[in-house]
Amino acid sequence: MKHNLKPNHLFQCLDEVLAQQSVNPLTLNPQKNVITSFVELENLITTSTTDKEIILALRDSLELIIYAQVQNFPENIFWDFDFILSSMVRQALVADEGAIAFLECFGKKMVLLIELFGIKKEIRFRYVHDFIYGFDWARWVQKEPQTRSNSEPFSLVFLDYLLLKGEKLVKQLNYGQVTSYSLGNTGYRNPFDFSREPEDEHLLLTSLAREKLIPVEAWNWDTSPVWNQPFQEMRQQLALKLNIQPQIHS
Repeated sequence: MKHNLKPNHLFQCLDEVLAQQSVNPLTLNPQKNVITSFVELENLITTSTTDKEIILALRDSLELIIYAQVQNFPENIFWDFDFILSSMVRQALVADEGAIAFLECFGKKMVLLIELFGIKKEIRFRYVHDFIYGFDWARWVQKEPQTRSNSEPFSLVFLDYLLLKGEKLVKQLNYGQVTSYSLGNTGYRNPFDFSREPEDEHLLLTSLAREKLIPVEAWNWDTSPVWNQPFQEMRQQLALKLNIQPQIHS
């Protein structure tokens, strides 16, 4: 199959994937309603590299990630990809083993991660928001800032940590050892005290974004991730302030 290598055409199929899957591509960017299109993101990629092989590998890895996300997190609300894509480009261009090998490895790990935490396996989280917007990463860095603060939110070392954490959690769930991750009455797990029903999740995250309390502004290609703030506590406080109800368990 010959690929159309004209600018803007390689990534158009990614926008079409979201459209075909009836995804409403909302952004957390307070200035916009919908995400940056993948056609627009392709223009940003070409400011860093014009290597067609790398751009195709980026596209192919992203396509796998998007399909996995749609299938395993069908109720996900916010779909920003700007920063994850800029991170993929940056890491690929400095990868010791080569850009293509890195992108293939990255894509595989991301798909495994999405499948591990999504609705088709035991963990059954409803959204990818805590991962994509850096809440999981900030919590991880805070535990060992001296060794972890230089690791990007989408570095392979952090993806590996999450894969191990997820596999451990699956074992604990299978042995009935985890109580904080009990299934809610909607069939999803919610380790937080507050409700994460779609209207509550939308309200809380858009409020956090407006107040600049998001560790990774994933809608911003050039964002600087922040780990050294008490994001979990601030999120909890804002949930109370917004009168978001406690989580109901089945």
